[in-house]
Amino acid sequence: MASVLVASNRGPLSYALAADGTLSARRGGGGLVSGLSAALAEQPDALWVCAALSDGDREAVRRGVFEPGVRMLALDPEVYDDAYNGIANSVLWFLHHHLWDVPREPVFDAEFRRRWESYRAYNRSFAEALAEQAAEGAEVLVQDYHLALVPGQLRELRPDLRIAHFTHTPWASPDYLGMLPDDIREELLWGMLGADELGFHTWRWASAFIGGAGIDSAEGVAQGFSPSGDPWRGVHHRREGGPKRSTRVRVHPLGVDADELRSLAHRPEVDERLAALRAEVGDRRTIVRVDRTELSKNVLRGLLAYRELLRERPEWHDRVVHLASAYPSRQDLAVYRAYTASVAELAEEINAEFGTENWRPVLLSVKDDFTRSLAAYRMADVALINPVRDGMNLVAKEIPVVSEAGCALVLSTRAGAYEELRGDALTVSPYDVSETARALHRALTMPPGERAERTKRLAATATALPPQRWFLDQLDALRG
Repeated sequence: MASVLVASNRGPLSYALAADGTLSARRGGGGLVSGLSAALAEQPDALWVCAALSDGDREAVRRGVFEPGVRMLALDPEVYDDAYNGIANSVLWFLHHHLWDVPREPVFDAEFRRRWESYRAYNRSFAEALAEQAAEGAEVLVQDYHLALVPGQLRELRPDLRIAHFTHTPWASPDYLGMLPDDIREELLWGMLGADELGFHTWRWASAFIGGAGIDSAEGVAQGFSPSGDPWRGVHHRREGGPKRSTRVRVHPLGVDADELRSLAHRPEVDERLAALRAEVGDRRTIVRVDRTELSKNVLRGLLAYRELLRERPEWHDRVVHLASAYPSRQDLAVYRAYTASVAELAEEINAEFGTENWRPVLLSVKDDFTRSLAAYRMADVALINPVRDGMNLVAKEIPVVSEAGCALVLSTRAGAYEELRGDALTVSPYDVSETARALHRALTMPPGERAERTKRLAATATALPPQRWFLDQLDALRG
């Protein structure tokens, strides 16, 4: 039985099934997986519960082949698709990021209800697995909007457990949350309020949850401090016929692991890619962005701002290159395929309008290429991060840590990282293309000394709470 458990849709590793039937495990990338894995390794009898996502994962479940400390759940593929693509990515993601085209969506019809049943069943599978594997009084840390119902379901199965949930996205405003059908909104909120602790990246998103819970689930809000001095807010609530409970709401901003990130950025393959990019860019200045082609990342308006910079400031012709990495995201959804195509089309229009035989103003990579991204980080003079709404946005923290000459950060006021980094960033409205173009010009002309000092402070803030410390702080809060 496990004393500390983590639950997430995607786990710390994945399995590949070879033609001869052999299975091989590959550890997931990214600072969050590394940090959580390291933190869990220090906990006795820890377990990570996740979904089996690939054929190799499902075969590993069938054979009972797991690495220590990991349990994968083989879910019905249709149920999983309905829950993950039909609800988590097509409803909850759009809800929390305020992305609905309201005259046309959302549409809560019989098909939505069918998919919600799958989402409920998907969450129930996690709750049952956690209840089965948890020791008496164990601590359970549930991750993200995919598993928003798990705390409440697990509370019913195992009231002895201490349960936390962390949301890595924003939380919808009360008005947006109110667009959900009443019973679905109630189920979502009561699912979350089954936790003892709820975590968010910023007080902006935590306050949105508290305001939304006040629609019809909470009786009041208390404010206080933990023994360590960390602020929290408590939502008092009682379901009909049940006891009165409180759920504490805290903020845990996620940072980056500086040592790991710098080590990754200086591998030989990154050095090679850096040399190739420098040969292509020459002595021109660089504006770098690295994003998924996710609707909330605002890649199109970023390109429009760059085009306006070149139109309004012709002195930058042949003196700047926009290094843009746009990883394809959720290409099984038509709206995402269309958005990705629009990004590529706009980049080509800019190159056609301004490019010369020796200068391509936009060097766009529309593929998952982390090596190229790290090379671009290292040569960034300006980092452009302009999401319309973002839980945190770690790229805003990663680039200042890796940039070799120092970079000026142009940052949206709607990024979760804004609250921490705004003092040393050039902040912009994500909707104001002209303001963003002016900020890019200011960033490109920033004196080297000022840029270096800002980068130093940005990097210090970015690395103050690396993933391992971020996780342990939540565990300490839950135990407290």
